[in-house]
Amino acid sequence: MKAKSITLHDVAREAGVSLITASRALSNPERVSAATIARVQAAVAATGYIPNLLAGGLKSRRSRTVAALVPIISVPQFLPTIQALTADLDREGYQLILGQTGYDHAREEALLAAMAGRRVDGIVVAGLLNDTVAARRLRDIGIPVVETWDLSAQPLDMVVGFSHHKVGAAVGDYFQAKGWPRVGLATGDDQRAAIRRAGFLSVIGHDVPTVTVPAPSNVASGRRACAALLAQDPSLRAIFCSADALAEGVMTEARVRGLRVPEDLAVCGFGGADFSAHLAPALTTVHVDGALIGTEAARVLMARLRGETVDAPVVDVGFRIVERASTAG
Repeated sequence: MKAKSITLHDVAREAGVSLITASRALSNPERVSAATIARVQAAVAATGYIPNLLAGGLKSRRSRTVAALVPIISVPQFLPTIQALTADLDREGYQLILGQTGYDHAREEALLAAMAGRRVDGIVVAGLLNDTVAARRLRDIGIPVVETWDLSAQPLDMVVGFSHHKVGAAVGDYFQAKGWPRVGLATGDDQRAAIRRAGFLSVIGHDVPTVTVPAPSNVASGRRACAALLAQDPSLRAIFCSADALAEGVMTEARVRGLRVPEDLAVCGFGGADFSAHLAPALTTVHVDGALIGTEAARVLMARLRGETVDAPVVDVGFRIVERASTAG
């Protein structure tokens, strides 16, 4: 026998409220009292009712969903952004749909098209969108977009991030202040890492030994990069790495080869991953407040969804170099 479908009428009856009050408690809770919300939620739990979000979305023309696209879900630097974004959107009654582009522009294009087709209410992207058909379509149909973890004076819509070129230049200044005569680069092959490399070299003033590894980088690729850099120049004194995991691998390979960090080889990472402070020695890194990026992205996105004008569509959260034992002395 087919089980009876539980409806909103059943929830209203269980809660002892009208049908419209039950509907408001679930879809527009700001319009009813906290006590009524609690009664309706208890009735939902008691009856096993599952709201038809699609039907509600058709009526309001809102899906109550936001898509977030990141290169790789497991990369530590993006996790605080996703966590903050999820929490802030949840408080506004929105759910987050997560997509992984894999540093592949074609994959990113396909995901953007799919999300636009599903009519998500907004899209948050790690990085800057290229001038593609999908990006232009988002603009044409009016879906708010927040680009993050990068900076542009002319974003597609809104952007929350920082300058990767300035990061590289700041690390270059830091290396020069240390007086290290011979330095090298271990870098991922993604666009943002390439921009940091350009910023670093703009300060150093000349090319340096460089090893490029596939993104996302990890400890294993860091060990290989260190070995390759030392093969190019055994007298290297310091290495700037495009990610903290890459830097951990560089330090591991250096220790295996009998080199002391930082006495023989100084190492600096990027990203401010939680583990960087707990390595031995603790890793100097460029810290970016990923949680703040998520919070600011949610703030400007929700303002747009409420129909408000975003006075500052470009938000620069900045960065800072956190000096630890891997470069001290």
